[in-house]
Amino acid sequence: MKRLLLLSALLIFACSSDDEGNPCVYEPTLTTEAATDITETSATLNGVISIVSENCDVAPGEMQGFVYSTNSSPTNDDSVEVVYGTDISTSIEGLEPNTTYYVRAFLTNNLGEFYGNEVSFTTVEVEEISFINCDGNPVPTIVYGTQEWTVENACPITYRDGTPIPEVTDNNEWSYLTTGAWAYYNNDPTKPRFYNWYAVMGIHDTDPNTPNKEFAPEGWHVPSDAEWTTLENYLIANGYNYDGTTTGNKIAKAMASTTGWISYTETGAIGNDQSLNNDSGFNAFPEGNRNFNGSFNDEGYNAFFWSSTENFSNNAWWRTLFYYNSDLYRYYYNKQFGFSVRFVRD
Repeated sequence: MKRLLLLSALLIFACSSDDEGNPCVYEPTLTTEAATDITETSATLNGVISIVSENCDVAPGEMQGFVYSTNSSPTNDDSVEVVYGTDISTSIEGLEPNTTYYVRAFLTNNLGEFYGNEVSFTTVEVEEISFINCDGNPVPTIVYGTQEWTVENACPITYRDGTPIPEVTDNNEWSYLTTGAWAYYNNDPTKPRFYNWYAVMGIHDTDPNTPNKEFAPEGWHVPSDAEWTTLENYLIANGYNYDGTTTGNKIAKAMASTTGWISYTETGAIGNDQSLNNDSGFNAFPEGNRNFNGSFNDEGYNAFFWSSTENFSNNAWWRTLFYYNSDLYRYYYNKQFGFSVRFVRD
């Protein structure tokens, strides 16, 4: 299977106010300033280009959006994506491989057609890098800005090279581990799998001179603390806070699954009206965790995810969602804890 990959992302800043600092307003008297420049383009990994332009609202009877073509200086005679509003954006699908495309913002009013700056990008053809989940199905993924994430929890029982990751059921044995291990919640094979941080990092023996294994499949890796922060910032900036704001961390509902959480009545909490959860598609299910002492806790109450980033010798950073909160929480815990794991594409 083939996918398209855009070679690069472009960032070109443009004015969104006039010379006196007043917000720009579309008026029939405006000329080329009306089609403000494209400020950003970003590529997904399936032949789609996402485009953002710092435009103002159009006046009645006017039309704005984007034009694109395989020829330079596209016009309204080429392909057109009509978009209204401020800070307009769209996604162009169905791109051909190994092809250069040109895009401009446009405005049409009673004075004619006006265009902003031109950006270009070239698609290439690359091999699909995919893997199978524990049910034998392709692992679902979603692109968030410049990142592609798996949207179900990892479940391998071997490292990338086929070396087994041991299952450890005994609580006392689990609490003393300094090498990778996994366990079902409550040691119940019908439940999800948890991994200690040593498994996430491929630490498979106690010899410090032995190279670590790779936990993630080829083409993927466990997200770092910084990559989790990138995801968090993307979701906030793109309106995934439960109240639609673009500041503050209130993205938990948008990341949480629509079922399984303990009920909680506070506005914005994951447990409050769970049918409103998961706008982002991240689908974090409240699988609970395994404590560093080996006990199992909090099924239905929270979802914990490891990062690959160490914090001091005995701890590592993680993210979690709580049933009673509205934020994606960040902290660090002992490496013996058993948490869920997601992957990000290399």
